[in-house]
Amino acid sequence: MDRGSSQMTEEQKTWVIARNHMMKALESLGFPEALGEQIVKNLGSPKAMDRMTSYLNNVKPKKAELVVDEMLSICSDIERWRDKKESERANAKYNEILYFGLGSEDD
Repeated sequence: MDRGSSQMTEEQKTWVIARNHMMKALESLGFPEALGEQIVKNLGSPKAMDRMTSYLNNVKPKKAELVVDEMLSICSDIERWRDKKESERANAKYNEILYFGLGSEDD
C-alpha cells in the first residue's frame, strides 16, 4: 500500500466528513445518490455542504426540485460573496492609488 495515498490532510478529512453527512441526509430523505454527487460537485466546499445538510435536516424537502433550488441558492450566495470580496480588494487598491499616487514622476 502506498503510504502517501492513505494519509489525508485535515482539509481533505473535513471535506469527506461534510460530503458523507450531506449524502447521508439526502439518502435518509429517499433521494438518489446521483443527485447527491451532482450537488457535491456544484457546492464544492465543506461549508457549503454543511449548509445544505442543515437545510436537508431542518426542512426535510420532499421534492428534488426543492433540493436543487437550495443548492442553487447556496451557489449564488457563494458567488455573491466572492464578488463582494473582489470588489473590496479593487476598492482598496483604488484608494491606495488615490492616497499614494501611481508612482514617482520625473521632475
